[in-house]
Amino acid sequence: MQLKTLLAATALGALMASPALAQQISVKAGVLNDRSGLYADLSGEGSVIAARLAVEDFKAAEKGIKVEIVSADHQNKPDVGSTIARQWYDQDGVDLILDVPTSSVALAVNQITREKNKVHINSGAASSDLTGKACSPNTVHWTYDTYALAQGTGGAMTKAGGDSWFFLTADYAFGHALERDTSAVVTKAGGKVLGAVRTPFPGTDFSSFLLQAQASKAKVIGLANAGGDTINSIKQAGEFGIVAGGQKLAGLLVFATDVHALGLQTAQGLVLTESFYWDKDDGTRAWSERFAKLNGGKKPSMVQAGVYSGMLHYLKAVEATKGKDAAAVMAKMKEMPTDDPLFGKGSVRADGRKMHDMYLFEVKKPSESKGPWDYYKQVAVLKADEAFKPLAESECPLVKK
Repeated sequence: MQLKTLLAATALGALMASPALAQQISVKAGVLNDRSGLYADLSGEGSVIAARLAVEDFKAAEKGIKVEIVSADHQNKPDVGSTIARQWYDQDGVDLILDVPTSSVALAVNQITREKNKVHINSGAASSDLTGKACSPNTVHWTYDTYALAQGTGGAMTKAGGDSWFFLTADYAFGHALERDTSAVVTKAGGKVLGAVRTPFPGTDFSSFLLQAQASKAKVIGLANAGGDTINSIKQAGEFGIVAGGQKLAGLLVFATDVHALGLQTAQGLVLTESFYWDKDDGTRAWSERFAKLNGGKKPSMVQAGVYSGMLHYLKAVEATKGKDAAAVMAKMKEMPTDDPLFGKGSVRADGRKMHDMYLFEVKKPSESKGPWDYYKQVAVLKADEAFKPLAESECPLVKK
């Protein structure tokens, strides 16, 4: 009897001494994105892989945090995305939703997350309204936005002499925001917007729209689209000899995955703005090598890198607050500086905007590339305060002026 009592006491003591067992926190994260359409390469399963790598690198299990990751395809449709988000929050116990490319879907999920008092870390959508008039105390906009893209590519091309523009604009929230923000940069720099045409989303045949842009005689044709739409626009512009005829294409949102799909022969010379490039430094190269092994050899996009970075910061906040209460975790995420091997040091502002530097790149000529995925040369660095909209100009109600 004494032996049984001793064993029981020993087991109880071990249990109480283990913080992991005594304080285990269960977190359920949902990666919601396009898994089958025009944004699948830049988000899709790669974003799920990125989230898993964040959990692994954080050593969540060793810290008493059990993390489950689920995923779903929103098909770039706000109604589909909304239905999934509500089910995840109401029935499936999901605590946070990650990624969500397609601004119309992101804006819907942003609102639902606020209603349900959960957490949304957006890496895939671009609309700067997510930290502007539609800002929420429950959302962090992590990777990039239309304001930063406009400051980078729009600003650089206008300063380089591209002072007349015509836009091909994807006809939904993202395209409209990108055209709006880029037009503001162009006109502020003394340029003119000669016109714009709204294109179906998603689209395949951009011929008639490109002919209108060509006929405008604008020096720059701004592509306010992304993913497969951008790829098709650039390919078809090549067929019409638009660049050969002296006009320039501004890919206002171009990803490394797009350049990979286009090939350097077609994409060479494109100027673009990104917040992450796999070959930037030793840290990004090492992580991207691990990612590629799990992703069929494909290097990460900035969206996938942003999912990793956002998930990592969220887990740090869960550890610090010893729980997953949305208000406490969001407050801690804004209080703590951000720091990881992909984006370096940064912060999360009161409006939910994640602050870090952005980079202006030019796509290499085939002769300049040393091998697969060696696509960019860095042209300039846009410091965080220069890249993103100043708080003093914010429409976000959370910002005290």
